[in-house]
Amino acid sequence: HLLTLKTKSPESLFQSDRGTLKCYGSLRNTDRLYDPHVKVMMAGSTLRKVKSRSWKKQRHFRLLEDGQTIWYKSRWAGRGHSTFSISELEVVREGHQSEVLLSIAEEFPADLCFTLVFHGRQGNLDLVADTPEEARAWIQGVRKLIHKTQTMDEKERLDQYPLHRRRSLRSKADKNKDGKMTFKEVRKLLKMMNVDMNEEHALHLFTMADKSDSGSLEIEQFVLFYKMLTQRDEVWKVFQDYSGDGEKLMLEELENFLKTEQQEGEQSVQHAPELIDRYEPSDSAKKQGAMSFDGFQMYLCSQEGSIFKPEHRELHQDMSQPLGHYFISSSHNTYLLEDQLRGHSSLEAYIQALKRGCRCVEVDCWEGGDGEPIVYHGHTLTSKILFRDVISTLKEYAFKTSDFPVILSLENHCGVEQQTVMARHLSQILGDTLLTTLLDGTIPQQLPSPQELRGKILLKAKKIGGLEVCPDGTLTDEVSDDEEMPNDEAESASAENPPKSKSKLSRELSDLVVYCKSVHFHGFEQARSHGKCYEMSSFSESKAKKLAKEAGADFVQYNSRQLSRIYPSGLRTDSSNYNPQEMWSVGCQIVALNFQTAGLEMDLNDGLFRQNGRCGFVLKPDFMRDGHTRFSPEKPEERQGYKPRRLSIQVISGQQLPKVNQKEGSIVDPLVRVEIYGVPQDQSKEETSHINNNGFNPVWNETLNFVIHVPELALVRFVVEDYDKASRNDFIGQFTLPFTCVQPGYRHIHLLSKDGTAIPPSSLFVNIRHKPEMLLCLHFPPMKDELSMH
Repeated sequence: HLLTLKTKSPESLFQSDRGTLKCYGSLRNTDRLYDPHVKVMMAGSTLRKVKSRSWKKQRHFRLLEDGQTIWYKSRWAGRGHSTFSISELEVVREGHQSEVLLSIAEEFPADLCFTLVFHGRQGNLDLVADTPEEARAWIQGVRKLIHKTQTMDEKERLDQYPLHRRRSLRSKADKNKDGKMTFKEVRKLLKMMNVDMNEEHALHLFTMADKSDSGSLEIEQFVLFYKMLTQRDEVWKVFQDYSGDGEKLMLEELENFLKTEQQEGEQSVQHAPELIDRYEPSDSAKKQGAMSFDGFQMYLCSQEGSIFKPEHRELHQDMSQPLGHYFISSSHNTYLLEDQLRGHSSLEAYIQALKRGCRCVEVDCWEGGDGEPIVYHGHTLTSKILFRDVISTLKEYAFKTSDFPVILSLENHCGVEQQTVMARHLSQILGDTLLTTLLDGTIPQQLPSPQELRGKILLKAKKIGGLEVCPDGTLTDEVSDDEEMPNDEAESASAENPPKSKSKLSRELSDLVVYCKSVHFHGFEQARSHGKCYEMSSFSESKAKKLAKEAGADFVQYNSRQLSRIYPSGLRTDSSNYNPQEMWSVGCQIVALNFQTAGLEMDLNDGLFRQNGRCGFVLKPDFMRDGHTRFSPEKPEERQGYKPRRLSIQVISGQQLPKVNQKEGSIVDPLVRVEIYGVPQDQSKEETSHINNNGFNPVWNETLNFVIHVPELALVRFVVEDYDKASRNDFIGQFTLPFTCVQPGYRHIHLLSKDGTAIPPSSLFVNIRHKPEMLLCLHFPPMKDELSMH
């Protein structure tokens, strides 16, 4: 897989990269010279890093000259230091907006405090400045740099990530810190960059870049070396197939590529000039109405060139259907940051779930001291937080990511007195945000829509009577003990062995329940004849799986009229998750997962809800919304409109995959696996062979084929692993998306970490084709009676 240099001369490569240096330097110098806040950051500040009320230590922080890296160390730590990138930060919170800073509010005023919030599951960084002015400089400076990173155009993004990465690696490889790199240091750098290149070829590139024949590379020469190293021959080949002169794509040639390879049809005529205007870096090429190779590669690496249909990223679905017609992103034990036996209960867990698009959060309430209900996982060693603080957090963060409704799933273990306290906190803190009355004052025959419920929080809990009957006073109502019992005790609750306990309900709390009344499930037949649209039941994963297998069509039909919530088995003490796809395949809307636990299951959840503007609601397929539907996931071929699809994925290459083992000299042996999740017949996996010692630019050119029977429900997951013949493969990266969001043609897949955060510039380059699967149809001549009928 040696790189060839037939495409461009080293001089032209160097000239094209001057623009990168100029653009990057301009960004850096402008921020440094003209922005007072960034100047303070670059000068450095001594800030207190706070982990708890008793752990507050001074650290020296400063922004490095690259404008992207924050460096910090203890004055007593010798040469040891830590760094993180601005790209890892999501937001800056001012004042006492974390549990840690709230705990020291009496010691340090709010105008000295701020919190740096990282993407994914990485813990926050709570800091205290010496003066309000210094705190303000860091808050505003970091915000500006985050904004700049998030709003880069595609050219800046492509240029900056490799430049930032190679600068960091070059610094590590340059042992004597003279700003130059010998061939030995370059070889070490290549190892750091996850590539074990042929030594002869590496020396050839090194010699070409060493214009001064000094035996070492200065910064600009190293940039040239890097540019030659990162040439994409597989993209160049595609470009050559459609370019008449081998130098550029004229407008008609680009249209032909979009129509033939990207399957854009007549849309390509309008799209081609838009792509040239958006991605072509050369003004002269733009004037000719042409796209150079640089522009072509930039387009393919952009969001438009990604595997995910851009239009499906935006809010595009009908949001006026009844609530039960949507899959709803849902969290289990939302208050936990770790496992459910000894984990830490935290308000931050609610913030993270809501930021991730979660629209149904769970609150486990227990009797607390001083008359205040507390939230934690009962009868365990998990820490405790106040119910009122949870509701305050919900008030602040419920609608920052999405303005569609949030369901608050209440697991109530409190007596009447503290239930009344809960009702008071809900009403006073949430105010008009909490939905407490019917939207139009009439008893509903179907649930209201997400559109009608925008900006509202709905309480899911037990209720005295129904919406039709509201008895006075505090009454006893049957406990839905199957709501959530440890160790699946609910499975044993039946007509022969009914729940023993009953609990008294507070009228004040009961009255706050409108469209989400928790009830015990008595079977599909009872629900068909007597169920109300606002009544919903909770099922343990094992109960739901059993119902799905034994009566899948009934479950789908039930979920077209009423909401159902699925929760993990009580045996999952490590807060692991079940496969949510099994539940979505029978139409269950609220499939609750432990958001704090990374892995396949959360990848699927993120993948499904990545579409539709990440609003937390995804419209179910039409055959699951019909109240008379008989669709069964076990027999997809029996449904009306059955149209299976054949999916063909050519896995071409990978780009700059992250290292798994950080030991010096360690290189990954990557393979790609494509996994399909959907109805039982669609569950399948295929994988490529592994490439030895190359995580930098591995090339597979292998094709994987699938038949998908229910494309409307299928999810496609791309997984990259480091092959190991002696033990389990190590995870490198993944990307998951709905089949309906897959763009055909030559596409890049931008990989995500185990936490679901981006790991640029790591990607896969693929060619995707999908078409209807040919069905075997047997035709018989019509019977005589049939002919007379016609």
